[in-house]
Amino acid sequence: MTRYAVIGDPISHSKSPLIHSLFAEQTGEKVEYEKIRVTESELADFVRDFFAAGGGGLNVTLPHKEIAFALAEHASDRARLAKAANTLWVGENQILSADNTDGAGLVRDLKHNLGVTIQDRSVLVIGAGGSARGILPSIIGEKPEKITILNRTQSRAQQIQLEYSSLFPLDTGPLDISPAIGFDIVINATSSSIAGELPPLQPAIISAGCSCYDLMYSDHPTPFMQWAVNHGAELVVDGLGMLVEQAAESFLIWRGVRPDTQCVIAALR
Repeated sequence: MTRYAVIGDPISHSKSPLIHSLFAEQTGEKVEYEKIRVTESELADFVRDFFAAGGGGLNVTLPHKEIAFALAEHASDRARLAKAANTLWVGENQILSADNTDGAGLVRDLKHNLGVTIQDRSVLVIGAGGSARGILPSIIGEKPEKITILNRTQSRAQQIQLEYSSLFPLDTGPLDISPAIGFDIVINATSSSIAGELPPLQPAIISAGCSCYDLMYSDHPTPFMQWAVNHGAELVVDGLGMLVEQAAESFLIWRGVRPDTQCVIAALR
């Protein structure tokens, strides 16, 4: 039995242990998976000790994704682009390796589970932290018409804009911007929903037929989801499907087997 875990702060809300237990049951893989609260000051020592004790892999959630990337000795292209990691393992030559499966999980959920087209659409990402960084490479890979990042601290959004200038021309702005034309896809990549809060958004960001996606997930509609419904979004969903899809990507990295996600998403719903 190989030990795996998800770490973050807070972590009590995490459904990752249930998801991975369902993956293990489905595939017959010998996996033990738990959730562990780890503070920022504890993170480096915890990661070192976990793998020294024979741990197979770690998922990393808020607020540690950028630090996790910095700890790794080797990182995938998408993790390097994001400068954030949500998946850690010890690779060849005992090197701490990192990947970011968030964007792949989001795109797979949008396209294959929800039927949302990203190509040639206008995409708004709310937030400029590790979660936003994690999803951008995969969104760009789908060739949208444009991507805009809104953030409370504009300098963080502008830093991402600068880093991606050779890859994709990102637009930025303040959270309360009121655009002349709404967006086709609006993604809440802030942690506001964990605290039961809503960013100061303007209804004008929602176009006719808009799809609104909260990267957070909850047993009840998040404040962002409620706001999106109230302002006429056509599709409003939380990040449960993304959670399952990005977990499947991690499971594939660790175990070499891709589990079926549809039945797991259905079971959790």
